[in-house]
Amino acid sequence: MEALAEPLAYAFMQRAFLVSVLAAVVCGVLSCWLVLIGWSLMGDAVSHAVLPGVVLAYILGAPFAVGALVFGLLAVALIGEVRDRSVIREDAAIGVVFTVLFALGLVLISVTPSQTDLGHILFGNLLGVSSLDLLQVVVLGVITLAVLLLKRRDLTLYAFDPTHAQAIGLNPRRLGAMLLALLALTVVVALQAVGVVLVVAMLIIPGATARLLTDRFARMLQVAPAIAAGCAVAGIYASYYLDTASGPMVVLAQGSVFLGAYLFAPRHGLLRRRRHRAAAVA
Repeated sequence: MEALAEPLAYAFMQRAFLVSVLAAVVCGVLSCWLVLIGWSLMGDAVSHAVLPGVVLAYILGAPFAVGALVFGLLAVALIGEVRDRSVIREDAAIGVVFTVLFALGLVLISVTPSQTDLGHILFGNLLGVSSLDLLQVVVLGVITLAVLLLKRRDLTLYAFDPTHAQAIGLNPRRLGAMLLALLALTVVVALQAVGVVLVVAMLIIPGATARLLTDRFARMLQVAPAIAAGCAVAGIYASYYLDTASGPMVVLAQGSVFLGAYLFAPRHGLLRRRRHRAAAVA
């Protein structure tokens, strides 16, 4: 018990736990839809595209979340514009937009004189979270989670059958736009925890792990955030005692759980499938 209580004696560790768990839960819930629809690459694009917005917000003295949200929505709009008004396919449009915006962010970092280590934007700075940062994450996280849960039925129908959604009076285009806007908000929430580079892991791994463990989407919405939150706590404890970076340890914890599910899931695990094939051959 003493080993569990020791990190909690420090205020900066308490803030790190709160931010990482909230970010993990929001990412875990959203990841179920991203995995179901096949928007993993879109999550990667938005998470990288916010970088120039964060740097510009620093230059202008504005909150990082404002710049990140503006550029996250801008990236989504640009991808849609290129996809809808040219012969370029969506995956190519995503690749062009997010790499150019990410490169712009790296250039801005290289030419911006700063008393702050802007490298934390790339890899996160959980142990440096301030009370203001915590408040920002809580507000954005609660808003995002509330909208996801309130609109979960419409979003789930859109993910499974957009044609049927349109037939009963829903607007698939509007639902897709709302989901992308929530993705941008979620990236802003998780940015403080693991940085631009690793946000995509938190947006994909929990949903992918839950998909291996259950075939029911309602169950996925419970399993994914639970796994994400547990891995956030485990990763921070591991980083404290191993003296390693906190954000990457959170992602490594999620990766370890995914590997376990990939191998040992009762229905979709690799070992289960091999035993099933062996029994069929016999």
